Amino acid sequence: MLKVSLCIATYRRSEKLEALLKDLAAQSRIPDEVVIVDNDAAGSAAAVVSRQVAHGTPFPILYAIQPLKNISLTRNKTVELASGEWLAFIDDDERAPVEWLARLLSAAETFGADGILGPVEPIVPDTAPAWIRRGHFYDFPRMPSGTKIPPNRLRFGNVLLRGAELRALSGPFDPAYGLTGGEDGDLLSRLALRGVQIVWCDEAVVLEPVEASRLSLRWLLRRALSGGQDFARHTLTGRYGAVSTTARAVFFCRALLQALTAACLALASWPLGRHVAAKWLIKLSANLGKISAFSSWRYREYA
Repeated sequence: MLKVSLCIATYRRSEKLEALLKDLAAQSRIPDEVVIVDNDAAGSAAAVVSRQVAHGTPFPILYAIQPLKNISLTRNKTVELASGEWLAFIDDDERAPVEWLARLLSAAETFGADGILGPVEPIVPDTAPAWIRRGHFYDFPRMPSGTKIPPNRLRFGNVLLRGAELRALSGPFDPAYGLTGGEDGDLLSRLALRGVQIVWCDEAVVLEPVEASRLSLRWLLRRALSGGQDFARHTLTGRYGAVSTTARAVFFCRALLQALTAACLALASWPLGRHVAAKWLIKLSANLGKISAFSSWRYREYA
């Protein structure tokens, strides 16, 4: 049986990390090791790790601190420390149902893939504003299991990758994305360009309780801006295919037109409900992010 390393980059989420580690200890397929890299220079996750080790875990835990605030460097450290043939990644604020890892591994075998992505199902609290609960703003598209994932839908949070493919890349995460985010899509799209087969497993669900700080239009607009900027950066650097000067101009004009259309529809749809108008405002923000990628300014989500 191939060795599986489970990689977690964490930053000041001790309670959530502790809950996740309990989930991992209850997996039907126990990981062979868990690698935790703390991006807090003060090592705030150390107490949680020590407590779990003292109570006993069915897997060894490798813990390290990466003090420079940079999500890419932190993820790179997890890859450096991991020794498994397969590397699974899960975010420190997610919850893993008991069959999660087993389903990822089963899908890799069934589909003969080098990588498997699964859904991250948001859990919106009942205390969230009604318009947020109606809007489904935190949902991501899902696909039938075995579907080859389009390059613009590749993301982390719930992924299994063949270690050899990761270790063949420099980094493998690009530190230039360390404060802006988008390092996950950049890495996965580079793997896809190398011919690495990454497919979907709809049964390998993880859960993500939505934090109170994210239950606002301001947060949704900032996340959309960041996502639009990431998409544009990946597009303009050829991550989704070769880009000509003409294609760059068309991309800019399309984003501008879509931004203007979204602004008009946001105003027109306000009487239909705040959740409807918010969807168009989010589209406006995403397209402004695309346009801003043509400048030197970068929204630094992790700054």
